[in-house]
Amino acid sequence: MGGDHGPSVTIPAALAFLKRESEAELILVGLEDQIRAELKKHHAGDNPRLSIKHASEVVAMDDPVEVALRRKKDSSMRVAIELVKDGSAKVCVSAGNTGALMAISRYVLKTMAGVDRPAICSILPNQKGSPTYMLDLGANVDCEPHHLHQFAIMGAVLFEAMEHRRPSIGLLNVGTEEIKGTEAVKATAALLREDHARGILNFHGNVEGNDIFKGTVDVVVCDGFVGNVTLKAIEGLSRFFKATLLETTMSKLGALLARKSLKKLNPESYNGAGLLGLKGLVFKSHGGAHAYAYEWAIRRAFEAAKYNVQEQLSTLIAEMLPSAPASEAPGSTTKQG
Repeated sequence: MGGDHGPSVTIPAALAFLKRESEAELILVGLEDQIRAELKKHHAGDNPRLSIKHASEVVAMDDPVEVALRRKKDSSMRVAIELVKDGSAKVCVSAGNTGALMAISRYVLKTMAGVDRPAICSILPNQKGSPTYMLDLGANVDCEPHHLHQFAIMGAVLFEAMEHRRPSIGLLNVGTEEIKGTEAVKATAALLREDHARGILNFHGNVEGNDIFKGTVDVVVCDGFVGNVTLKAIEGLSRFFKATLLETTMSKLGALLARKSLKKLNPESYNGAGLLGLKGLVFKSHGGAHAYAYEWAIRRAFEAAKYNVQEQLSTLIAEMLPSAPASEAPGSTTKQG
């Protein structure tokens, strides 16, 4: 029910996904009458691999976190996450309010042992033709070194589970030199260098913004403020480039010739970010996603479930994460981006 478009996008995306993945089953959570009406439009009311779970409330995109968490206890978002908690579903996918999704996921599923703050991790293309994983992309605006350290470990575990090889880790900074950056970034780099020396992580060092698309490292780590601004700038640039290229006849010809390359830059095909550090799999789609992009979010969530990412995360994070500093109070809250 979430996102800017609701069932008019999520249901066509779900149906397209089911055509691709014959072993998948989907539970559509939300206002049952609206869901059935949309399914009827697509002549898909009797699909045996689709079921409906009614939820009487919907979290609006502008709802405060408090409203979503405390007042709308039968929202589609919460009911979907509870299906993951009780084992009825392997993973939840939502295009809804990011702050609400993170807060409800954290409240219902809880965080893994040793994880202070869940982080949002997504992938971006690079020149090497492989994905660059980047986190945090907006869940945690203010971060201490041990938070960034945890993000690096979670990102590394996710990459290895999904890509089946050990990743290199880069810390996003204003320069590659060790003396550059904020005190938090420099302290994080010191922690990651210690991990590298012990063979726990493959820490490349500091990286800059242009390294994201070079493919200099496999996993880029930053706080949620920097990550979210970077992601939105990338999305805007991609759309600007595409629109500019199609403005003239010659540009249209160039766009046709460059069609294959342009597909790699399409932000819609990189939709779907994992909320890492929870006791259950939750994936976030961009709120403005259309059916093609939302289908990609479902596909990423399905792959995470298929490759048992949650089990791998639970095992490896428990082994790799150090204990949180005493200064991190047990009741501390995650700041939403």
